[in-house]
Amino acid sequence: MQLGQLRKIESQLIALGYQLIAISADRPERLRQSIQKHQLHYRLLSDSQMTAARAFGLAYKVDDRTVERYKKLGIDLEEASGEKHHLLPVPAAFVIGTDGVIKFAYVNPNYKVRVDPDVLLAAAKAALGK
Repeated sequence: MQLGQLRKIESQLIALGYQLIAISADRPERLRQSIQKHQLHYRLLSDSQMTAARAFGLAYKVDDRTVERYKKLGIDLEEASGEKHHLLPVPAAFVIGTDGVIKFAYVNPNYKVRVDPDVLLAAAKAALGK
């Protein structure tokens, strides 16, 4: 889910008692810009070294040819993360219960396909038995 899309259901998730945490591959300085640009009110954490993404099995290596193609399109992975690992995370969203158990997981290796906010909200409600 794009971070801006999460805003559509943010207040509803908070009203249900959820704490929202997003993790991005961008370096902290870029995240501050995103928070201001999108007026985000939830916690946005930097995983520029891809430690969390690797731990969750969500990191994939971008080949050198694709890195160069991205640069020609104005997308500089090294500038965005501040790192030279050329890793990106696949889109993922999780609903985690107060017991620490994952109640819903969405992972899609196609970075263009994100979880629909309404699906995530329905999963959050279902996890609470609502």
